[in-house]
Amino acid sequence: MNVPTEFDYEAALAACARGDQHALRSIYDRDGRHLLGVALRIVRRRQVAEDVLHDAFLAIWTKSGSFDPRRGAGRGWIYSIVRHQALDTVRGSSREVQAAEETLDAIGADSAGADGAGLADAFERRMDLGRLHDCLVGLDPSKRNSILYAYVDGCSHAEIAARMQSPLGTIKAWIKRGLNALKECMG
Repeated sequence: MNVPTEFDYEAALAACARGDQHALRSIYDRDGRHLLGVALRIVRRRQVAEDVLHDAFLAIWTKSGSFDPRRGAGRGWIYSIVRHQALDTVRGSSREVQAAEETLDAIGADSAGADGAGLADAFERRMDLGRLHDCLVGLDPSKRNSILYAYVDGCSHAEIAARMQSPLGTIKAWIKRGLNALKECMG
């Protein structure tokens, strides 16, 4: 049985800030496929998602010196850069782009099979969210997973409802109540 080795995202970002290209490569090798999945869920076209990922890694490289581990986990910072890059791309485009359903299914199956998690609790796969972790622990799993699917994976409410096999209105309520609880906890 292969036990995954712990990856030090903070050290890798610090190495990037010092100009170590191997550190950036190690981040890409470790998370590139998952980051592409995050971008693809938002922009809906593989070529655009690949461009987003490229631009995001340039931003990670150039902004790594601004990463502050006291404000959150390195992995969360990296994923937020990709997510924001993808959202900026969508906002900048004048029309909505749709991805082929087979492409989305292939990426989803590839991501689920790669880490062996499948339908595992989304929270367990993201234990290194830094300060936010303590507040997320206090949420029940349905609210926590809804928020993570929406804000980390970039899923729409309808996609979350399908993943969690729950009504759309319930998903919206879980996200709203969960965000209110997080706001109170973080405040």
